[in-house]
Amino acid sequence: MSSLNKLVFDVETQKSFDEVGGFGKNHLLKVSVVGVYSYPENKHYCFEEREIYRLGEMFQEADQIIGYNIKHFDFEVLQPYFNFDVHTLPYLDIMEEVTKLLGHRLKLDNLAQSTLGVGKNGDGLEALRLFKQGRLEELKKYCSHDVKITKDLYDYVLSYGKLLYKDYFETRELKISFLEPSPRKPLAIQASLF
Repeated sequence: MSSLNKLVFDVETQKSFDEVGGFGKNHLLKVSVVGVYSYPENKHYCFEEREIYRLGEMFQEADQIIGYNIKHFDFEVLQPYFNFDVHTLPYLDIMEEVTKLLGHRLKLDNLAQSTLGVGKNGDGLEALRLFKQGRLEELKKYCSHDVKITKDLYDYVLSYGKLLYKDYFETRELKISFLEPSPRKPLAIQASLF
């Protein structure tokens, strides 16, 4: 087991793109919940919007932050909550790596069903519905399931050096590898007694 502080995460939002005026306005979507898996603790977390500061603390200590479509979606949704630039964090966006190799994007569900035999529990619209109906515990389970799928895909690549995906009706193999990150140097923390 690696001693690196790696985190896997996924964001669910309060609003849809239609509600904020279209694509490209991710910073207006607002967080409903964020699911996180911590490798060193072997533990899952789920934070509500009011608890996002805890996620910020975890991010700043991480050697690597792993997710699916995080660079252009999750990070953009989270940025308004933090006083640091999330894009400066050490991250691995699995979708970005797959897109580089294939030349086009794949949905998380495609990779999960083809590689792991497990699908998502719904889609982003279902997550929005759960939030708007105040069904936060169900929303947290939904989000945590996506985090588990993302973690399992990451682990699969580390073990087997490939992912499987459905291309129309044919299942194909994608050779892929992820570099292990370097441990981050601890941030200098200024403390004051008063």
